[in-house]
Amino acid sequence: MDLRQLRYFLAVAEEKHFGRASRNLNIVQPALSMQIRALEEELGGALFRRTSRSVELTEAGKLFQTEARRTLEQAEFTRLSVQRSLRGETGTVRIGFAGNAIFSGKLTRDLRLFRKKYPDAEMIIQEVSPQQQVDAILAGQLDIGYTPSHSKTATAGIEVQRIGDWAFLVALSDEHPLAEHPAITVDMLSGESLIMYDAHDSQEYLWVMLSQKLGNHLRVAHQPDSTLSVLAIAAAGLGLALVPAPLQQVNIPGLVYRKLNAPELMANLLLIGRVNETKGAVNAYLAMANQKG
Repeated sequence: MDLRQLRYFLAVAEEKHFGRASRNLNIVQPALSMQIRALEEELGGALFRRTSRSVELTEAGKLFQTEARRTLEQAEFTRLSVQRSLRGETGTVRIGFAGNAIFSGKLTRDLRLFRKKYPDAEMIIQEVSPQQQVDAILAGQLDIGYTPSHSKTATAGIEVQRIGDWAFLVALSDEHPLAEHPAITVDMLSGESLIMYDAHDSQEYLWVMLSQKLGNHLRVAHQPDSTLSVLAIAAAGLGLALVPAPLQQVNIPGLVYRKLNAPELMANLLLIGRVNETKGAVNAYLAMANQKG
């Protein structure tokens, strides 16, 4: 028994005539009759009472008509559901983000656009530190991450798209002597207590560049794992924080921002996911988020 046979059966049941049913189905009548006989043989009894002018459903045929309709309706529902899932219209997208994704506006724009385009898809959003995002994606706990680049983003199995670049600023206490300067050079950071995100390590681009410029005078005193922690430590006067330019919109009492005169040092934002992703909703989100403009 297959779905085609069910459709043939329902056509005959509706027309009560093999000739009219075969014309509606665009097949020859002998082929239709053969399919109905094969169906009856498989079920073990007659579904129709045949006369010279028409056919009528038997009691078994009436029951089969009800169930055949249900089966075809469920098959169509299944087909449409799977197609919607493959197109990304349904399903769940689990998103992890680091602070700069919020302050840059990129994450908010993506979430709003995805909700408009795919209102039936579910989004689960949580703040996750950059290096933990990679581990969570590989473990199947997250689908997508918004993170600055770091050593783990080069991990096998992780797909990476660069979606933003910004200049660095220096966030510092308004009581710090360097706060008097409208702009700060890298040389002025020599010997100062620096605050860097925990995503930055000795292999990461920013750390390498600072090491090359400051040598033994590079002093990283704090490496918190969240944006607010970075800014809070800087506001308390415990060090100078290097932060992406979008963070200057965060107003914290006692904290000021100064331009860093180092155009070669740039903060970035990456969109990361799994290589060869199979979830329709996740692929739809990635395609949308990677669109320019």
